[in-house]
Amino acid sequence: MRPTERGSAGGPAPLRLPGAVGFCDAGCARQAIVPQMSGNAIPRRAIVLLVVLTLVWGTNWPLFAFAVREISVWTFRAVAVTLAGVSLLAVARARGLSLAIPRVYWPTICIGTFFYLVIWNIASTYSAILIPSGQSAVLGFTMPLWSALISWAVLGERLSVRLLLAVLLGGAAVGLLMVPGIEAYARAPLGFVLGLAAGLGWAIGTLILKRGQVMVNALVLTGWQLLIAAVPTTVGALALAEGPWFMPSWQTIVVVAYIALVPMSIGNAAWFSIVGMLPVNIAGLSSIMVPMVAMVSGAIVHGEPLGPVQWAAMACCVAALSLVLLKPAKPLKPT
Repeated sequence: MRPTERGSAGGPAPLRLPGAVGFCDAGCARQAIVPQMSGNAIPRRAIVLLVVLTLVWGTNWPLFAFAVREISVWTFRAVAVTLAGVSLLAVARARGLSLAIPRVYWPTICIGTFFYLVIWNIASTYSAILIPSGQSAVLGFTMPLWSALISWAVLGERLSVRLLLAVLLGGAAVGLLMVPGIEAYARAPLGFVLGLAAGLGWAIGTLILKRGQVMVNALVLTGWQLLIAAVPTTVGALALAEGPWFMPSWQTIVVVAYIALVPMSIGNAAWFSIVGMLPVNIAGLSSIMVPMVAMVSGAIVHGEPLGPVQWAAMACCVAALSLVLLKPAKPLKPT
């Protein structure tokens, strides 16, 4: 691996990490990025996947600092997305799933991948270099707010009162978490802009896939998306790399392999499974707890601050999730 790259400060880089190896079986080979909700009911499977997604993505953020101690963020990402993509496709094939994707879906998949994985990876990486990685994570997870805004302003979708209130609570949580980073944003406004761009790219890419109704198994779709994202990421790593090739320490190899195989593989596949069962607005809001878990993990691993502001933000997130995921009780019929 190359040790350094131009434009890389060697700081911790956040990652938009992928998906579920065991969540989509052969019986859901026709599972697509299309709604599968019945009325207002939230499938139990979606809630289980949400818990898995929150844990694997949230606990992953403190590991970035260890992953880029010896290698650059571009090299780290190029290796991780390639390994994750190959692994998911291998698992899908071993389970008897076809790896073929109908030609009609490829334009939608490529465009969605560009916004979701490529823009996210590049923008969030440099954002984390310019500002503290925890704050960069918060900016990246403004995705639900962008998704709701785009759905309303561009796609003409109406927001229910409950969903609108959930979006406002999610926005309040993000705002609270951004307060400690205002000085960092003032010193490096480009880091702030790139962090928001990462969240915007994630929202646009997910909406493109959702609206395109890509009828492809979540494992297969995620695997191919990761390999598509690996092409520009690898080109960037080779173009920006400096210094001789070398073999990093086993600790770095273990961390990179874990990130690729667990959060990047399981997380992204879980995400696309959730998007296949829920509207994008609700799926996006379901991910709002990830930065909360990331902050708690950062406090445990790196001793990062965890005070009243962070706990207030968590309370807002819990309230938002309750509005989205908990079905209101039906009134009793008069006897």
